[in-house]
Amino acid sequence: MITIDHVSKIRSGTRILSDVTFEARPGRVTGFLGPNGAGKTSTLRILLGLDSPQSGTALVCGRPYRNLARPLTTVGALLDGSGAHRARTARAHLRWVAASNGLPDSRADEVLDLVGLTADARKRAGRFSLGMSRRLGLATALLGDPEVLVLDEPVNGLDPAGIRWMRGFLRDSATQGRTVLLSSHLMGELAEIADDVVIIDRGRIVIQGGLADVTGGHPTLEDAFFALTTTEAGGAW
Repeated sequence: MITIDHVSKIRSGTRILSDVTFEARPGRVTGFLGPNGAGKTSTLRILLGLDSPQSGTALVCGRPYRNLARPLTTVGALLDGSGAHRARTARAHLRWVAASNGLPDSRADEVLDLVGLTADARKRAGRFSLGMSRRLGLATALLGDPEVLVLDEPVNGLDPAGIRWMRGFLRDSATQGRTVLLSSHLMGELAEIADDVVIIDRGRIVIQGGLADVTGGHPTLEDAFFALTTTEAGGAW
């Protein structure tokens, strides 16, 4: 379970988040949507202990991320890039991260196989394409076989086959009982896999609920998004 409870954030005198409250539940994929600058990344950073709110709480399985003794075994996160040093090979990066959480070296090869990077295990991260970097980032998130996944634009840079694979992986993860919180700009793709949707705009939650409830009265999730936010279709994101 992910619980965001009345979280507010002010940075340099500007209110970034205002009383943000929502949950992402086990066994479900929760889509987190919003225009650029709406507060998605700030919310995820607070959830993952990378930033602090002025008020409110953000909990993973009932605890702040910073209080988790071995965080990779509870929550796997994919934010910007793979997080790997450009000079390290994919396997070396994963083994280093695994060791930091008391996980065996063998887990590195297991997750490389899971994300389809076994053939690239000895390749340096600096030579990876954007899609390969996203796969390596996902492999890092999966090292501890976590019960919660927090993924920001996980299909960015993936080819059609990779997107299809990611869709199946996320659905399987939810079926296995994991909590999946997914931020994406690809609303058509998100509508294929999300059980619940949370839309944020200008730091406030404008709607949340089951996919059918959020899209009710609109032909698609994209139409609902533009009707509910200040983003104009065709404008900059």
